[in-house]
Amino acid sequence: MMKVLLTGGAGFIGRWVGKRLLEDGHSVWIVDNLSNGRKENLDEFRQHEGLKAFIEGSILDEALLSTLFEEVKFDVCYHLGASINVQDSIDDPRTTFENDTVGTFHILEQCRKHQVKVVFMSTCMVYDRCTDQTGINELHPTKPASPYAGAKIGAENLVLSYYFAYGLPTVVVRPFNTYGPYQKTGGEGGVVAIFLKNKLAGKPLSIYGDGTQTRDLLYVEDCAKFVVETGYSDAANGHVINAGLGRDISINDLAMLIVNNESQIRHVEHIHPQSEIQKLLCNSEKAHKLIGWSPAVSLEEGIRRTEDWIRSTNLI
Repeated sequence: MMKVLLTGGAGFIGRWVGKRLLEDGHSVWIVDNLSNGRKENLDEFRQHEGLKAFIEGSILDEALLSTLFEEVKFDVCYHLGASINVQDSIDDPRTTFENDTVGTFHILEQCRKHQVKVVFMSTCMVYDRCTDQTGINELHPTKPASPYAGAKIGAENLVLSYYFAYGLPTVVVRPFNTYGPYQKTGGEGGVVAIFLKNKLAGKPLSIYGDGTQTRDLLYVEDCAKFVVETGYSDAANGHVINAGLGRDISINDLAMLIVNNESQIRHVEHIHPQSEIQKLLCNSEKAHKLIGWSPAVSLEEGIRRTEDWIRSTNLI
């Protein structure tokens, strides 16, 4: 069993990655500054013997990281801590750059010093639009259409440089649009969570632009399994790896799938059309080949589970 550092572990995906690691029997230390994550996301694990510490702190705090890495001889670092909102990155690019690129550098330096494997969470937002139904593979052109995507591409290159320059085991993972329980249902949440909350509250579903843009929606437990298992696999080292459902759906069709009533759907002006990616469809063949991963939860089943969770938590 391993000693694991999980940054951003109080966030939406981080919470599920932590759950998976604990279920697999590992000892987990979580660092999160709670700028996006929530302590309540970890309530289920408070008494779990595998959760060794929750540290409310920043990956920009070099002294904190240095002390932690000196005290705990980690085997792997799952680095999910980041600023993730596209519009925030457009409004305030400095914060996103500091958190996503500079923060990743600080993590890499500690991992290099102590020989700790790094699994770096990137995003499908680094890609240019998909042009056919074979989907986006890891060789597809990138396009930094927002400072968020630019910061992530910069961090990706740093992560891979530590593999090539120092022989440090690193992996870059690019999950496609992830949704599910524990995702925020407000403006900073994902489209599925926001649509479901509005449906349950009897409010209209608002679609940015004409709604023809498509997304490949990955259920969060499938995403967490993918992220965790890249950390277990030596075959993944030095690679960029995608994960998605392998099916895209337009935002118009997604809204109809959720409410099945056109009168409850409205179109509004897009807040950042310049950073929109018109078509996102994932090709996950590399993940299947390298680590044997494939998604298990269909879009319809994932939406049902997410709706049940939102209803049960009274988030409406």
